[in-house]
Amino acid sequence: MAEAQEQQLRLDLEELTRLRALAKRPRVVSLLSSEIRSLSDQLPNVGPAPAPAPTATVVASPSTAASALNYVTLGSFSWDQDNDKLKIYVSLEGVEQEKVDAVFKPTSVDIKFHGVQGKNYRCAIAKLNKEIDPGKCRAVVKPSRVIITLQKASKGNWLDLHFKEDKFKPSMEKDKDPMGGIMDLMKNMYEEGDEDMKRTIAKAWSDARSGKTADPLKGAFP
Repeated sequence: MAEAQEQQLRLDLEELTRLRALAKRPRVVSLLSSEIRSLSDQLPNVGPAPAPAPTATVVASPSTAASALNYVTLGSFSWDQDNDKLKIYVSLEGVEQEKVDAVFKPTSVDIKFHGVQGKNYRCAIAKLNKEIDPGKCRAVVKPSRVIITLQKASKGNWLDLHFKEDKFKPSMEKDKDPMGGIMDLMKNMYEEGDEDMKRTIAKAWSDARSGKTADPLKGAFP
C-alpha cells in the first residue's frame, strides 16, 4: 500500500472513531462501527477497532425536551388479550424498528415513533388497568402496523385497558356518614352535568347550607 494512501486511511479511521464516540443513536453507532472495521481491515498492523468509549448522557429538562421534539398523539388503537398477555395494535405505516423508543413500567406504557414520514408519533397509557411485567414487554414493527405486547404480571382477564376509578364506590368513612354518599353524588353530577344541571344542583346546595332544606336533593329535581 502506498504511504500516502495509508496515511489517508489512517486519518479517515481517526475521524470515524471520533464520530462514533459522539454518536447516540444505536443505528448510527452500528453504521460507524461497520465502516471502522472495514478501514481497519485495509490497514496493515492495525488490530480490531476498539469498542466505543462510554459517553456522558445529557439529560434535557422537560421544557427543553418538549421544545426539541413534537409528537402526534395516537389515541386510536385496538387491543385483545389472552390469559397471560395483552396486545395493542397501532395502525401506522413507515415505522422503522430502530426508531421506536419504548418505555414499559409496571402500570404505564409510553411508545414513541420517530421519523415516520417526517413526523414523530406517540402512544401512551398513563395508568393501566392492572400491572404488567416490563421486562417481558415489547413493541414489534410490522409493514402496516406496530404490535405492542404487554405481559400481565398476574394471569386473568382485564375488563379494560385503562384504569378507571369507581367514583361511586363509598369508603368506610363515608359509610359512617349517611350524607357523605349524597354529597359525593351531587359533586359528581355537578362536575359531569350540563349548565342547567349545574345551576339546579348549585341552588339545591345553597338552600341546604342556608337552612331552607335539610336534604340537598329535595327540590333539586321535579
